[in-house]
Amino acid sequence: MKQSVDVLDYAGEICRALKKGVLLTTKVGDKINTMTIGWGTFGREWNKLVFVAYVRENRYTYSMLQRHGEFTVNIPMGCADPSIIKYCGSVSGADHDKIQELNLTLEPSVHVSVPGIREFPLTLECRVIYSQPQPPEFLPEAVQSRFYSSIPGTGEEAQHIAFYGEILGAYMVI
Repeated sequence: MKQSVDVLDYAGEICRALKKGVLLTTKVGDKINTMTIGWGTFGREWNKLVFVAYVRENRYTYSMLQRHGEFTVNIPMGCADPSIIKYCGSVSGADHDKIQELNLTLEPSVHVSVPGIREFPLTLECRVIYSQPQPPEFLPEAVQSRFYSSIPGTGEEAQHIAFYGEILGAYMVI
């Protein structure tokens, strides 16, 4: 069961949870994938509430977002199981069914085809309305050296793409 909520009432919880990691869930056909994100922004753009998720272009989630521009952001209330955050941030959904392997419970969404995750009960339902590459060479040197390794093949040199998701609905799984 879920209860619709005003996402603005949870802005603080969303920002605090990002520090430790939240889940970004995508779906293409029957394939559902979730990954940990620690970067995101929440606010108003073009007179719409948006959540902006930053995903490296070499991630499996990136290809799923390109193919089907919907996602959910799944936020823990209280302490999240750190093993879920770690696993979803280090294992590729291209090779693993993280939902099944972690025994996560899917919760159907109302406004998008991508489900929420019961174990991360605050869910934002988002549809991509814009995406924008963030080429590292245009970023400050301190950001480049910290987040974009110059070692080819590590995956850390891949740029992030900012996916602007209009928040179509939000709910709390109860």
